[in-house]
Amino acid sequence: MREVTFKMERQGLVKEGDEVSIIERPSPVNYSYIIEPAVAMSGCIPFSERIKSKTGIVKEVKHTQRGYYVVVEFNE
Repeated sequence: MREVTFKMERQGLVKEGDEVSIIERPSPVNYSYIIEPAVAMSGCIPFSERIKSKTGIVKEVKHTQRGYYVVVEFNE
């Protein structure tokens, strides 16, 4: 299993146990991923660590002083 953290701007868009779909956004030097429909966005991920799965399960939703974070588990 692989875990990736996404930044979410508002609470309540997803909850633990939800299955989510992602889309991939390539750039010249890395990838970023968005939980559809525009729920949360990953940080920059190097080409060598590309996410191969298109769906994952929300493992945890965290609230910190910096905002909301969604930890998604991918079967890789």
